[in-house]
Amino acid sequence: MRQAVLNLEESMIRQVANAGMGRDDVLKFWFGESDEVTPAFIRDAAAASLQQGETFYAHNLGLPELREAIARYATALRCAGAAPIGSERIAVTSGGVSALMLAVQGLVDAGDEVVAVTPVWPNLTAQPAIMGAKVTCVSLKPVAGEWRLDMAELLAAITPKTRLLIVNAPNNPTGWTLTRAEQTAILAHCRDTGTWILADEVYERLYFEPTTNGCAPSFLDIATPEDRLVVAHSFSKSFLMTGWRLGWLVMPPSMTLHIGKLIEFNTSCAPVFIQRAGLVAMERTSEITPRIVSHLKTCRDTLVPLLQAVPGVQVMPAKGGMYAFFRLQDQTRFGDSFETAKRLVVEAGLGLAPGNAFMVNPASEAQGWLRWCFASQDIARLGQGVERLERWLAL
Repeated sequence: MRQAVLNLEESMIRQVANAGMGRDDVLKFWFGESDEVTPAFIRDAAAASLQQGETFYAHNLGLPELREAIARYATALRCAGAAPIGSERIAVTSGGVSALMLAVQGLVDAGDEVVAVTPVWPNLTAQPAIMGAKVTCVSLKPVAGEWRLDMAELLAAITPKTRLLIVNAPNNPTGWTLTRAEQTAILAHCRDTGTWILADEVYERLYFEPTTNGCAPSFLDIATPEDRLVVAHSFSKSFLMTGWRLGWLVMPPSMTLHIGKLIEFNTSCAPVFIQRAGLVAMERTSEITPRIVSHLKTCRDTLVPLLQAVPGVQVMPAKGGMYAFFRLQDQTRFGDSFETAKRLVVEAGLGLAPGNAFMVNPASEAQGWLRWCFASQDIARLGQGVERLERWLAL
């Protein structure tokens, strides 16, 4: 095996989950997905496609009608004055994970310098490492009750030698979101340095702040089609389709053909019956996403005050996403969050994700932090989970 692969860490989230698999007494909040099943009309579209015998290969870049639907959807979400997004900039992928990996494969060589904003979902820093790149992290910091990015530190880290900047906003796990001013400064700086931007915007629609277009600020609102910008999206979060493995990329038109070649050598294409489900999800998004966002806001506004009331817990409300990222402040007792998460499963029946999983350098950045996915149909489960945490802390 290549050394870069041997060096990969096994998912800490999976390790914690494996410790509680099969236990009915564990309240599970570790994975980043809702516990609500995909709407019936989406499932029916996939079933109908299978019944019609659509079991053959599709175009590498996806069904033309789905690419066109995604282009219309993405354009409709843009702010006034933004460049329209045509289907020639769209590639359908087998999940958001595949979308991100394809972008990294297309842009990063061994030895390249990559900058990432952390804490972040571990795949985003592992993928360039798999390609042999050197990853430098710029960490968000909790300041005055919210997560903030030190823009001076980030821009200083991005030099003409930086091949790629990776940024996830709204962010998993913190819920932090880039402001328009921050996006504008980052884009201008990356234009000067010749640096590509890979923006993971899969939580774009899961945004709780007041907005005119129903989504978080996007780089697509301010970039030109020719900018060195690739935006990754997924059907998983906003359409309740985590297990379907369907996503897409938005990129400069000159890049699309080459991403199609990479798709051929990775997965060939997304299955047609899953793309049919995605097409129906696009056509009926107004029946799905606003309801999801409203419910997630209720979940957040239920969980966060309960956690804030627990002695020794620090938590800030997320501006977007589906997570509460909180810290157990007694570092002498709860230093290693991976071990703490495993103990919570065994001793409290509470399944959370360890903060270590979201940091490249967990020894200095993530100790004491835990991620709680609050995407629960049953709001009462959130309160039950906090009760278990509080009882465990009191032991």
